[in-house]
Amino acid sequence: MKQIALYGKGGIGKSTTSANLSAALSDRGLDILQIGCDPKRDSTRMLMRGRLIPTVMDLVRERGDRSLTLDDVVFEGYRGVRCVEAGGPEPGVGCAGRGIIATFQILERLGALHGDVVVYDVLGDVVCGGFAMPMREGYAEEVYLVTSGELMSLYAANNICKAIKRLSSRAKSKTRLAGVICNAKNLPREDELVARFAEQIGSTMVQFIPRDPVVQLAELNKMTVIEYAPESSQAGAYRDLAGKVLENTRLDVPEPLEIEELESLAYEFIAI
Repeated sequence: MKQIALYGKGGIGKSTTSANLSAALSDRGLDILQIGCDPKRDSTRMLMRGRLIPTVMDLVRERGDRSLTLDDVVFEGYRGVRCVEAGGPEPGVGCAGRGIIATFQILERLGALHGDVVVYDVLGDVVCGGFAMPMREGYAEEVYLVTSGELMSLYAANNICKAIKRLSSRAKSKTRLAGVICNAKNLPREDELVARFAEQIGSTMVQFIPRDPVVQLAELNKMTVIEYAPESSQAGAYRDLAGKVLENTRLDVPEPLEIEELESLAYEFIAI
């Protein structure tokens, strides 16, 4: 069983990438579990044809963890993809750390953590507290960084590298960097910039995903691109990513850049 996690700056497109990746993997006949770790609970929405499923943490708050069953927390979406939303705290309430840990313990108790691939879609670039938990507790063995060529996206990806490096030093840690996914913003030479960034942190760019209006069209129709426009080139990019994730055996301990190195790299590619 592969356990992969997608991390990156908030708004970079992790949920879109995760949902389309899960859909493409399920088209191969694989058993896929996607777990969203975000209070917005929108990670699995396109796999569920627009339905916002209840979060495990909300159910725990309402009913307590011992009364929950598998059917309460796991919902079947596109082509049998099993969808879970872990949830999070209300704004201003505090760190989700213990709640997220409780969610994963419930999923383990209910026997939900199985399949050919488990995809963790993790909130924003927050690598402290609960949202680093999939890495810290060993659930996320292969981490993919989702970034564009924008400096703040690269900055967030670089910060996550620091967390991976720190956690990988633990004796029992299995967390490693599996690669970088460029979710493009249509910047000049963006593929070159992200590929160079990946190389400099000791990894590789596994997939370039171009910016395409079909993504918004699919979401307006409450579907993944894989379902809405399976013949599109964008769907082809997600299928390519799925194939590479399955075949990928390269796992690295990254070497994050100093901020000055990151800025110098970005400056080389800026359009003037």
